[in-house]
Amino acid sequence: MNSSQILFFTFGFYIEIGLLKYFVFLVLMCVYSLIICANVLLIVVICVHRSLHEPMYLFLCSLFVNELCGSTALYPFLMIQILSDIHTVSVNLCYLQIFCLYLYVNVQFYNLAAMSYDRYLAICFPLQYHTRMASQKTAVLIALSWLFPVMAITIMIALNASLQLCGNIIDRLFCDNYSVVKLACSDTSANNIYGLIYTFVVLLGLTVLILYTYSKILRVCFSGSKQTRQKAVSTCTPHLVSLLNFSFGCFFEIAQSRLNMSSAPLMLRIFLSLYFLIFQPLFNPLVYGLSLTKIYSICKSLLIRKV
Repeated sequence: MNSSQILFFTFGFYIEIGLLKYFVFLVLMCVYSLIICANVLLIVVICVHRSLHEPMYLFLCSLFVNELCGSTALYPFLMIQILSDIHTVSVNLCYLQIFCLYLYVNVQFYNLAAMSYDRYLAICFPLQYHTRMASQKTAVLIALSWLFPVMAITIMIALNASLQLCGNIIDRLFCDNYSVVKLACSDTSANNIYGLIYTFVVLLGLTVLILYTYSKILRVCFSGSKQTRQKAVSTCTPHLVSLLNFSFGCFFEIAQSRLNMSSAPLMLRIFLSLYFLIFQPLFNPLVYGLSLTKIYSICKSLLIRKV
């Protein structure tokens, strides 16, 4: 059997839960609705209010748009699968979901790296910040944070599509690149080499950039005045919390997909595989919306005005 003969993939993680599936469907629908409302509200607030047209908030706007894209690639799919009696997906739709979900993860990482660089300039070079982080530079960084992942994921999907597959059972709740590659009975050297190069050159480089910027920010916090420390803490805490939450989610996903966890309870494996796809889009709007004074005050005034 090769990839041209396979018309659909079957998911092995779904179990029969009877009428409980309707309750799970309602929970997912409520969470998805909350994510949509929270992210759309913050995007509109940032776009409409000119006082928020600063690099930090523009990076946040890009982050919230990415949350919408990633959530839309997962939640409707999960809700349909939960209500369905046959848990299958066509090959083309599976590759489309892989593209969207991996694009979400990569854009999230690029955005967080750009935001850490922005906070580094704002705290370590406050007098030169507006010249170093001009509007053109902000636009270029946001564009690159989307363009590079699109090109990288497109190459990855093209390499996957050329593989000959000897099975169609995916032990996940959704389509995953690693799970599809494991089904291949042809040579996957090109896929593995490309994955390693991309991981170590790009993702490791972004990780080094984030660690470097925060080491400089911490040095300024410890050596600066009380006012400088307070400013650094107030602006960097939401970003750092979001970064840690995303890192933990990625670690859980790697542990779930790469390590042999067949002896672990099924519910634990499901939780680990969905953590960064479910909690991060819900987590970011709450953290940034409540922690950043400008956004919080504008959202509060809008809600009070409506009431």
